[in-house]
Amino acid sequence: MYDPIPYEPLKQASFNKVNAFGINERTPPIATVPLGKLDYYNHIPKDSVGIAERTLRNPFPYTKANLEEGKVLYTRICSHCHGEAGAGDGPVGAKFKGVPNYAAGAYKTMNDGHIYHVIQWGRNRMMPHGSIVNPEERWKIAMYVRVLQRGEGPDALTKLIAKGPTNTPATTASPSELTDRAYQGPAGQAQADKASATPGQGKTVAPNGSGVTYFPGNK
Repeated sequence: MYDPIPYEPLKQASFNKVNAFGINERTPPIATVPLGKLDYYNHIPKDSVGIAERTLRNPFPYTKANLEEGKVLYTRICSHCHGEAGAGDGPVGAKFKGVPNYAAGAYKTMNDGHIYHVIQWGRNRMMPHGSIVNPEERWKIAMYVRVLQRGEGPDALTKLIAKGPTNTPATTASPSELTDRAYQGPAGQAQADKASATPGQGKTVAPNGSGVTYFPGNK
């Protein structure tokens, strides 16, 4: 009962006479993607934040639901360093110093792609968080960071949702600066960095038709 006859990939009770090196885990086939992990990491080098801010586009709209989810994720994962209002005054940031204020200098003009890339790979003293948040969560955190760039703290979220552009009903509008094409999915280009519609569940067909194979045992 404790040591079943079938091989279990996450358990090694005895020498495996079939697989290489005598272990139960197998090397994933070439060109396979773990189930649900498509686009979990893109191919932009970790030190190339300039490329990221020029090429990455947020595939998610700035809706009330997305912004509020971004706020929850930011509070849970980022606020201990960056502070509730994004001023770099979180308890960890106050201890170690050097955490930027989103509403100051060049930080207030960072676009979604820049923020997404830094969340994924880290920068300077910030450690990578790509293994903590999936692509969809990164984009939503980036949205909320854009809110904090206004220097008005969390209250800016409600103002942005309610304000809307001129001559547009406030109940349905998003701020013009948040619906700008510069921060949305590019027209006429393949959206290679678009996250899965079902995060964590994967897809059976590669969205770009590249023939990528999904291998359930690849974890």
